Amino acid sequence: MRLLPQLIENNRKWVSNVNNADPEFFDRLSRGQSPELLWIGCADSRVPANQILGLLPGDVFVHRNIANVVVHSDFNCQSVIEYAVSVLKVKHIIVCGHYSCGGVKAASENHHVGLIDNWLRHIRDVRQKHETVLDAIEDEGEKFDRLCELNVVEQAYNVCHSTVVQKAWQRNQELAVHGWIYSIGDGLLKDLNVTISKPTEIAAAYRVAIDQQIA
Repeated sequence: MRLLPQLIENNRKWVSNVNNADPEFFDRLSRGQSPELLWIGCADSRVPANQILGLLPGDVFVHRNIANVVVHSDFNCQSVIEYAVSVLKVKHIIVCGHYSCGGVKAASENHHVGLIDNWLRHIRDVRQKHETVLDAIEDEGEKFDRLCELNVVEQAYNVCHSTVVQKAWQRNQELAVHGWIYSIGDGLLKDLNVTISKPTEIAAAYRVAIDQQIA
């Protein structure tokens, strides 16, 4: 329990440091938010959106879940997308996975984990869909990395086909969807060549992303 009082103390120090650097920072935040980015990422504690991007509180609207999955039946995620697009008017949606993802690894194995198996079914569907490509990779580490990448591509594809994003494009709202992946080992982001700003770009961007090889 000693950790919790320390966290409160850490908070006090952080507030003091922020106020010293920018006395009006919290006053500005209290007036509302107008981020240009929606980040859909993994809940892994090693992948914090703001720090990775070098941005401050208020700059990124964030949704995180196990293995950065976006499915149409997840009303939590879909509600976040709707609020970000329709209310906040974000200009970019970034789906960001990461290498060494525990959720992807669990989905790639054939034993039962527990309740999370129902969630991992979505990633197992990705694995099955791209089974031919994955089976052609002999190195198990590379195969795992490729599945992490393919999962990002598929989830970005799902974002593009969500009713909220489709309607935004129909009304010519400025909005682009991106697929990125993060390396915990070196802290670097990689663009998976999934950048889509209108419906007519979906098919081509999807093919490019699926066909690329691990760099």
